Amino acid sequence: MQYRPVEGWGRLPEGWSFVEATSVAVDASDNVWVFNRGKHPVIVFGRDGKFLRSWGEGLIRRAHGINVGPDGSIWLTDDLHHTIRQFTPEGKLLLTIGDPDKASTLHGGKPFNRPTHSAICPKTGDIYISDGYGNSRVHKFDPKGRPLLSWGEPGTDPGCFNIPHNIATDAAGLVYVADRENSRVQIFNPKGEYLREWTFLNRPYDIFIDDQDMLHIAEGGFHNYMMKRSEGPLPAHDQTMIYPPCGHSPIARVTVCDPDANIYAQVGGENPVLPGNFVAPHGIWADKKGDFYVGEVIVNAGAVKRMAPLKPAGFQKFRRRAG
Repeated sequence: MQYRPVEGWGRLPEGWSFVEATSVAVDASDNVWVFNRGKHPVIVFGRDGKFLRSWGEGLIRRAHGINVGPDGSIWLTDDLHHTIRQFTPEGKLLLTIGDPDKASTLHGGKPFNRPTHSAICPKTGDIYISDGYGNSRVHKFDPKGRPLLSWGEPGTDPGCFNIPHNIATDAAGLVYVADRENSRVQIFNPKGEYLREWTFLNRPYDIFIDDQDMLHIAEGGFHNYMMKRSEGPLPAHDQTMIYPPCGHSPIARVTVCDPDANIYAQVGGENPVLPGNFVAPHGIWADKKGDFYVGEVIVNAGAVKRMAPLKPAGFQKFRRRAG
């Protein structure tokens, strides 16, 4: 597989800014939804990059994860609101999971303390939530938002997490967790039982699984201009240095692989200001044609301050090339 960046895709209205495009999702019509930390948190583009609409103004404390459910509803994870909320595509609130005014005890195991993302099982409609910055846990809920089970604790052993940053499910119902600071993806069955892990990754931020069960994984890398993690008041254990584990690539990138971890493509290079390269790819999603979209957290990664006046893209589309 080969991909090339589509420069200039997705033009915002005059005076608008993503600030940070924390996550992205694509609906059944191939409209592209960008959850961001600007004044207009939910921004929708057509497949051609034309701006369609926005909503969410005044509703979001801090944008983190977006997900489109099988029914087309929009799921937003707001880590400082400590909630996962389901909306209609027009922005009408349908369901809230979590207490927006009370975080659970730090690493206490109960939901939620700065959750990061959600995934909807295509087989059952069950909801999986990665929790997150202030917890080391995965929670499973039924389609009505009622709790079913939880698993995980701080650590490096199988089934433990050091910032479960994103979560995804495949067609068989398996659960993939981006265990970011352990630089691995862990794979579980629907009961939360550990199956295996992939350790060839470098700080995985996000996972998207398409309808062919191909995985698109955004990896954060360890560029030498990056500061220590600075995404708000993180727990004390998240004081990761900028040096990668032995054998891991220092480059922020996207890896495309199958469920057996066979790698088909890796996108990204050394110079983060060049099209096709990244600073801190935080969110990823692919459309029905196999093109994918990447949103980045260029402020929290230190790039805006340290690289001025140069400015990385912050949000990019990649077109899949035949052959």
